[in-house]
Amino acid sequence: MAGGAARAAHRGSVSAPAVRALEARGFEFVGHTDLDGHGDGMQIMRNGDVLYVGHMGDFGVGTSVVDVADPGTPRVISQTAVPHHTHAHKTQLADGLLLVNNERYPYMHRDPASAGIRIYDVSRPRELREVGFLPVDGLGVHRIWYAGGRYAYASAQLRRYRRYVPITIDLADPSRPSLHAEWAWPGEQDRPGPEHDATDPVRDVNCHHPIVRGDRAFAGYFDAGVAVFSVEDGRLDLLGSLEWTARAAGHPHTHTALPLGDRGLLAVTDEAIEPDCGGARKDIHLVDVSDERSPREVATFPVPEGDYCQRGGRFGPHNLHENRPGTFQSDTIVFATYFNGGLRVYDTADPANVREIGCYVPEPPPGQKAIQLNDLLVSDDGLVFVSDRVRGGLYVLRWTGAPLPRVR
Repeated sequence: MAGGAARAAHRGSVSAPAVRALEARGFEFVGHTDLDGHGDGMQIMRNGDVLYVGHMGDFGVGTSVVDVADPGTPRVISQTAVPHHTHAHKTQLADGLLLVNNERYPYMHRDPASAGIRIYDVSRPRELREVGFLPVDGLGVHRIWYAGGRYAYASAQLRRYRRYVPITIDLADPSRPSLHAEWAWPGEQDRPGPEHDATDPVRDVNCHHPIVRGDRAFAGYFDAGVAVFSVEDGRLDLLGSLEWTARAAGHPHTHTALPLGDRGLLAVTDEAIEPDCGGARKDIHLVDVSDERSPREVATFPVPEGDYCQRGGRFGPHNLHENRPGTFQSDTIVFATYFNGGLRVYDTADPANVREIGCYVPEPPPGQKAIQLNDLLVSDDGLVFVSDRVRGGLYVLRWTGAPLPRVR
């Protein structure tokens, strides 16, 4: 089926029963949806009273359009399908456009029917109208950053590279998006071939995705840590980097590098890919980039204590609320998904003493050993939307702890 095809959902507005929390500090439960039985949720964007929720692809769903006018009764309006052997688990929203990735999925397949980025007009929030598509001549696009304007930034595996590299997409004409620029880690240029398995001992310098702030970009690289780039006319130039692969004694799978306002600090996550606490140590790092050419680690965030390694599934950090324009923004507070460790909130006001100040771990749905909270969006009105990557769907929470400092 075409990537833009959508089917209407027929779910009523009856409130779902409250989800029992295994742990809750600073949060209250507001609402939940299993996304019409397709609960493999991923990245979330909000457009007024509507959410766009990406899916891991295990149920053949690309993007769910969810009405949250009443956040206690989130209601699926429609769901798009995805082309054969692809998924559309990442979304970005700005300037009336929704950008959605197409990437090879399941990951072992090498024949995606359609790889690239789809552009939707969402000026009418409840309707996804596809207006453009940028094909990628490889395994596709993984994650995107777009906060408006001419350029979007993403990670993509192109045929001429073995691993994922950062690319820039020109959206001057959204109906005809084009590849504007690309950048490869030194030594990785023009090395075609399939990327290795996640457990392969070969060093992995896959770019997960860049986050752009002004004329700087910050990216996580699986085994190369965090990279700082200058940005000019949509083109990236490496300034400095920092890695901790040797200390981790394996693949750290460094994921997200989030700038914390103007403090010269980044919150950087490693992704816990291996189940049951296997593989290398995975942390959230606080990195000082005031000297952009010589970043240095200031601290690691506290790790939740408990029997998480015995609960099943993944335990460890994954995604951060990325302080997008129009959402909750803070230069000290960090919201993180932690897979079976749920949702965790940290205060970095004192860089030498990062504190956990809140958490929420819902009970898993029937048939799932442990929750696998995956991605999140924190709205400016105090609502927090969190997805589960297996079948849990979408959770709506509200922060009830002490008022959180924001960027003014």
